[in-house]
Amino acid sequence: MVKPSFLGLNAVQRQSLVISLTAFFTGLLVIALISVLVLITARGGAYFWPEPIYAVSIKSDNGQQSTTLLANVFDDDAKKEIRLKYADVNNPYGTQLLVERERVERIALAKDSAQIKLNDGRQVLAIPDHVITPEGTNNQLSELPQVMQKVALLSEKITTLNTQFLAPIHEALSRFDNRDVAADAPAREKRVAEFNQYQQQVLNLERQREQYQLAVKFADGQSFIIPVSNIQSVDFVGRLSLLEKWQVAISEVIIFLTESPKQANTSGGVFPALFGTVLMVFIMTIIVTPFGVLAAIYLSEYAPNTALTTVIRVSVSNMAGVPSIVYGVFGLGFFVYTLGGSIDSLLFSDTLPSPTMGSPGIFWAALTMAILTLPVVIVATEEGLRRVPEGLKAGSYALGATKIETIVRTILPIASPGIMTGVILAIARAAGEVAPLMLVGAVKFAPALPIDGEFPFLHLDRQFMHLGVLIYDSAFHSQTDAKSASMMFAACLLLLIVVFVLNILAVLLRTRLRKRYLEG
Repeated sequence: MVKPSFLGLNAVQRQSLVISLTAFFTGLLVIALISVLVLITARGGAYFWPEPIYAVSIKSDNGQQSTTLLANVFDDDAKKEIRLKYADVNNPYGTQLLVERERVERIALAKDSAQIKLNDGRQVLAIPDHVITPEGTNNQLSELPQVMQKVALLSEKITTLNTQFLAPIHEALSRFDNRDVAADAPAREKRVAEFNQYQQQVLNLERQREQYQLAVKFADGQSFIIPVSNIQSVDFVGRLSLLEKWQVAISEVIIFLTESPKQANTSGGVFPALFGTVLMVFIMTIIVTPFGVLAAIYLSEYAPNTALTTVIRVSVSNMAGVPSIVYGVFGLGFFVYTLGGSIDSLLFSDTLPSPTMGSPGIFWAALTMAILTLPVVIVATEEGLRRVPEGLKAGSYALGATKIETIVRTILPIASPGIMTGVILAIARAAGEVAPLMLVGAVKFAPALPIDGEFPFLHLDRQFMHLGVLIYDSAFHSQTDAKSASMMFAACLLLLIVVFVLNILAVLLRTRLRKRYLEG
């Protein structure tokens, strides 16, 4: 009997067709992944690369007058308007403008203009004119680096006085207030006198620091004064060579990785979010790994092969498909309100009604992520346990080993690559989650890190910043601002790198375990 052909193709042709289709769709997937990475890298890299500043001449509506602006130009040939981010005396820190193409008379590179970045995340596009010092003389721009060093020393002295002297005095006065110490008590009067003395020193230094200023001009010739203490950097972008632009970009990367977000998470750095993400994933991994492995060992080695065990396995597998926001609601209701509230009643009753553990924090976030990723670890670990040859188990029992000795010394070492696979998948999912974290501890801005020099050093009750939440929040502030959108893409790129590095470390450990236990 002749077998019916499919589309008139024989067996060899059908096999070739399947291989070709498989290769085609695999190629499409690879191209899509590469396109996503290229897009994120290109848009994120624009956040660090210095934007050129142009002198843009714009005709008025009646066409009889023209206005010149210093601006970053964002031109899309597919649109009828040109978007400008410009600065003038009315908008010294920059604003945006859409201009019809026919109204633009000239766009020329402004080599004398500079991008003046401020410590609070804002920037000024202007032409630096001269430096003002306490002597009142107009100094040359070449003296600006020396002036900035002097201002930095003054700022350091002010910080030292605030942290080493004024802060302890504040704490002492607060203790006096708590104990209702009289205002005319000798100890209190001594502390007040010390406070006034150091406060006067700070005020004198601040007045001296404010006398150092940078005078700039806009395209229309109007002047603007910037305190040198507010300046982070001054870059004449139009004069920079390619090497100098790379140096500026590298310095921006360092700032991005070491500073806090500014201007509603649209500028500055992402260090608190990066730190919070890594710490939360680390705590989550410590929690989920032993519970997931123990559950998998019970299901694989101890649980009888009954209908109940089958239901448990199906339930564990189905838990991996539950929407993450459901875990967030569970974590908020059970961990934060129920468990955290009970801990407050038992251990922190003196601080109530202000909650300590009964409010969202990094520990509850890590615990919620552990519950969310627990099914992944259980399934991967159980699969690794099944791959252990039965002969090895039988040999261990034949040599007189007990059940627990066989599990610990024979089964677990061989199944360790499978366990690491589950941990890798758990890390990848937890690092990218946003919705549940916003309910149980992640915030758009946290005033302090979960780890600091204050006892007990690791503060599990503190809220924290997360890269995913930062990206989510930045998306709402970057609808019309290309620079803010670039920071969002830069944070996306950093999140990918963090997940990639964590996974690489886990893969290296898994490879090492595989070579040790499977390859001899």
